[in-house]
Amino acid sequence: MAGKPKLHYFNGRGRMESIRWLLAAAGVEFEEKFIETREDWDRIRKDGSLMYQQVPMVEIDGMKLVQTRAIINYIANKHNLYGKDMKERALIDMYVEGVADLNEMTIVFPVHPPGVKETKLSEIKDKAKNRYFPAFEKVLKSHGQDYLVGNKLSKADILLVELLYNVEELDPSAIASFPQLQALKNRISSLPTVKKFLQPGSPRKPYTDKKSVEEPRTRLPCWQQAEQG
Repeated sequence: MAGKPKLHYFNGRGRMESIRWLLAAAGVEFEEKFIETREDWDRIRKDGSLMYQQVPMVEIDGMKLVQTRAIINYIANKHNLYGKDMKERALIDMYVEGVADLNEMTIVFPVHPPGVKETKLSEIKDKAKNRYFPAFEKVLKSHGQDYLVGNKLSKADILLVELLYNVEELDPSAIASFPQLQALKNRISSLPTVKKFLQPGSPRKPYTDKKSVEEPRTRLPCWQQAEQG
């Protein structure tokens, strides 16, 4: 029997958090090996585990997978979270790419200096409320189903709800005008596996504040280069 997936990353959200969400929603227990020192980084880089010398990296089913989207796609395929046919997968991918565009802004937000953060926060709010959230609201409203594609849970629903949580941390009113998104968030959050992940003490990482960014920078000066683009 295959062991638990092992996640190699820094002890924080970053690009690994979407992978944590997807595994948790699928009910998959996983282990984490945090890269906390320069020695940790040199070890994993020199042993040939990282194809592009970047993380996230996930050991799963005898493979060492890198690149966030490749990892997410594998997990989604394995756990039936990727639609029933090519058309559904195309839609799911299209929605996930939109989610990733906005989520990338929330991921890098904490690393911006104070003088830039105000501008970046305004940009996140504007794009969320005027571009991305209206698009997903329209999709859900157009078919009146519980999920984005095929009326069945997919990686698109899970990653969109992760995004909703991330944006709400920056702007609590972010989805106040989007009843379909509110309903989706409540629906996904009520799934037993996701509900467990949202509880204190779960593998879900806390909000990335200034301290949690500065600490790895101090211990591991190359951490931004080590994370994939």
